[in-house]
Amino acid sequence: MSRMLVAGLAFIFLWFFLGGIAHFVLTDTEMSIVPPYIPWPRVAVLVSGVCELLGAAGMVYRATRRVALWGLFALTLAVTPCHIYMLQYPELFHVPYWALISRMPLQAALLALIAWCAARVGTSPCVGADGART
Repeated sequence: MSRMLVAGLAFIFLWFFLGGIAHFVLTDTEMSIVPPYIPWPRVAVLVSGVCELLGAAGMVYRATRRVALWGLFALTLAVTPCHIYMLQYPELFHVPYWALISRMPLQAALLALIAWCAARVGTSPCVGADGART
């Protein structure tokens, strides 16, 4: 596995592992960014937190790494309405507007990194996508 791939995987793992924990430690804060048209915000926050932690855990094992990455890709898309909601109603949040604006390109970069890593990890527990032993 290349150093770039390892660095990308480590970043993604930490992003979702720490983010998943935040869903349980800062549940009320996380609930505040759920758009009002999404029912049961507490359930949405807790379920997405579980999904983040499961995705991070799935990245640890070679056999589940690719599936976990694509699951985290889908989850990242699924939570995008929260970021759009924050942009639409910035007065509701104690976050600088520039940070809200920069969130969307960062989200796109995260999606690109996840897809890049998912395309490069092998499905076999012993051989990477490039045929090299991992």
